[in-house]
Amino acid sequence: MAVLEPYKHGYYLWKYLPSVPAAALFCVVFLIGTSLLIWRIWKTRTWMATPFAIGGFMEFVGFAARASAHNKTGKLMPFVMQNNMILLAPVLFAASIYMVLGRVIRATKGEAHSIIKPRRLTRLFVTGDSLSLAIQGTGGGLMVVAEYGKVAQAIVIVGLVFQIVIFGLFCTTAFLFHRRMGQDPVTEYVTGDIEWEPILYMLYAVSVLIMLRSLFRVVEFIMGADGYLLSTEWPLYVFDAVPMLLAMVAYWRWFPSTLQSSGSRLSGTSLSHLTTSRMDSK
Repeated sequence: MAVLEPYKHGYYLWKYLPSVPAAALFCVVFLIGTSLLIWRIWKTRTWMATPFAIGGFMEFVGFAARASAHNKTGKLMPFVMQNNMILLAPVLFAASIYMVLGRVIRATKGEAHSIIKPRRLTRLFVTGDSLSLAIQGTGGGLMVVAEYGKVAQAIVIVGLVFQIVIFGLFCTTAFLFHRRMGQDPVTEYVTGDIEWEPILYMLYAVSVLIMLRSLFRVVEFIMGADGYLLSTEWPLYVFDAVPMLLAMVAYWRWFPSTLQSSGSRLSGTSLSHLTTSRMDSK
């Protein structure tokens, strides 16, 4: 029968025995979701979705490590694997949706309606995402060292808050672009069969899910290693695993493959030119 075992000098990595059935269930569903996403990426050649698939694979590895840790609570590797993979996977999800917004803006010729130029938008948000990944990864790595526990939690909190700030700016950029495009009388001429609005709604949904999950993680680490959220298993599944699974489902359901098609775009035609042409025809 499995029991909690100390890692070193009476220091316990786990506050509870991780559930094998729960971990195995999410291990399987994330593997299925990732496999379906990879198939869709390959079929449509939508390579910008690759980071999302990598994030899904990280979730799979993380929950597989949790399942294996049930009888190895005194071992370092399973704990580190599950902690870092599950903590960092949403950062890869975010990288994909940042790239999608830039593609939407360029595909609809809506550069004039974006508060950040598309060529800078993806670079800005992906860079911010990479910094968040580095900060959270550093904190996650230090969490296994007892004397650096509080420092590690503080570092992870900084990374999560930074991610939330970046998400706030991203959502503001997407919302303002969406509203301005809706108010533009030539939108119908430049979008063609590009399903840009459903894609934006998908971005909103995934962004909200990741942001709520990040807020949960902030509260979790603020409460500390002995707090209820880190000492109890069910909140991880309800407020982290489930939202990230829903994010993957939403991304797959409203997959941005139409952004790869160029047949319906009016290449080289500016919004102002289209407006002028429409006015001249009247």
